[in-house]
Amino acid sequence: MKPRILVVDNDADMVGVLRRHLESEGLGVLALTDGAEACAALAHEDFATVLTDLVMEPVDGLAILREAQRLQPGTRVVLMTAFGSENLALQALQRGAASYVPKSGLSLTLGGLLERVYAASRMSRERRRLMAFLTRVEMEFTLDNDPSLVPPLVSQIQGHFAPLKLCDQNTAIRLGVALEEAVLNAIIHGNLQVDSDLRQQDEAVYTRCIEKCRHESPSRDRRVHVRTALGPDRAEFTITDKGPGFDPAALPDPTDPANLDRVGGRGLLLIRTFMDQVHFNAAGNAITMTKRCGGAAR
Repeated sequence: MKPRILVVDNDADMVGVLRRHLESEGLGVLALTDGAEACAALAHEDFATVLTDLVMEPVDGLAILREAQRLQPGTRVVLMTAFGSENLALQALQRGAASYVPKSGLSLTLGGLLERVYAASRMSRERRRLMAFLTRVEMEFTLDNDPSLVPPLVSQIQGHFAPLKLCDQNTAIRLGVALEEAVLNAIIHGNLQVDSDLRQQDEAVYTRCIEKCRHESPSRDRRVHVRTALGPDRAEFTITDKGPGFDPAALPDPTDPANLDRVGGRGLLLIRTFMDQVHFNAAGNAITMTKRCGGAAR
């Protein structure tokens, strides 16, 4: 059965473009131009993802987000933002949205985002029964610089959240997004030293540069180390790369409205929004992210 995506935008042309693109990727799509109709659809059909414009009338993206959380708490809601709606995008992330995609960079980010939407797999009934007795998990991975390894890594780690009763499903999605962004940053910007500004200029050149650097010395020999410690009330992730690092104090403020519409820097905004504590080491080649959780309902 095809994964279903609900697409919502007042702009009928935009909806048509998105529907054709998603269907070409083998996904089932319900495309709507009315927010009220989208809320009604959430009450009658299950969706893996909701991709909605943020600024609409009379029912906007925040209202659709609230309705998705009420009716389908496991559904991932991704907001599309136009220039000028940056502060609303930040509010949406704080209220539970899984991610956002600037419309100005939609073609640069949508494909990769959708590739990762369905990465998580279900555990068998027997494994679930066994995992009910799990109390703590510590894992370490040493990855080469292959971005395609990141979704299965995140899925593997997320698979332990439910048995530990660590958090609700929406928080689990958000933790996965933050972890994914941190590991991709370590690979691409840390080990491979590919500047995010290049992506802002030309996605094709950016992708070719990543592939080129993956096979050249010294970056091809560098590895990313991922350490995870999970308990019933706390999740901690440390991601370390072997690149030259950077000055953490020189990072631009990702919550500054002037930076929210950029493709580059989006990952750090998601990380800082979804985690309780974010710390860089002095060398700038390791990030530690902590989430304090009260545990899901027992």
